[in-house]
Amino acid sequence: MTLEIDPTAHVSALADIEDSVRGTVIRIGARSVIDSFVKIKPAGGSGDVVIGENVTLNSGCVIYTGHGLTIGNNVAIAANCTFAPVNHAFADRDRLIVEQGFQPSRGGITIGDDIWIGANCVFLDGAVVNTGCVIAAGTVVREEIPAYSIVGGNPMRQIGARS
Repeated sequence: MTLEIDPTAHVSALADIEDSVRGTVIRIGARSVIDSFVKIKPAGGSGDVVIGENVTLNSGCVIYTGHGLTIGNNVAIAANCTFAPVNHAFADRDRLIVEQGFQPSRGGITIGDDIWIGANCVFLDGAVVNTGCVIAAGTVVREEIPAYSIVGGNPMRQIGARS
């Protein structure tokens, strides 16, 4: 694993960035803040985690490397959000799920610029959040969200737009 932290970024001493995946790059951009009890953990792939500039990941967030995660610039992420760019395979009823490995990538997760993410959101493999979105607390995101949308719920639905 390669860990690249901009000198102006702040990573709490209580954050946990696991280094057990070979070939994975974890990059944290300028003026970004990784709060205490944020966990970055390898799972089901060797995707890179790229966190842009001026990003705040609040306490309790969990990032699995999986098929990769890219977070743009100027993104505010509230507490206890999960980013899981990987899914277990489970189709074979004759084998235990834990023995089936992982499904092919749906593209990882992409979070654009100028985004606010409320607490306790879950992002799944294939999620794309375009520029300027607001994601309400507790939302499960598994698809592409148009720029400047306000979304919420499970199932997720558009509840407004930024004008």
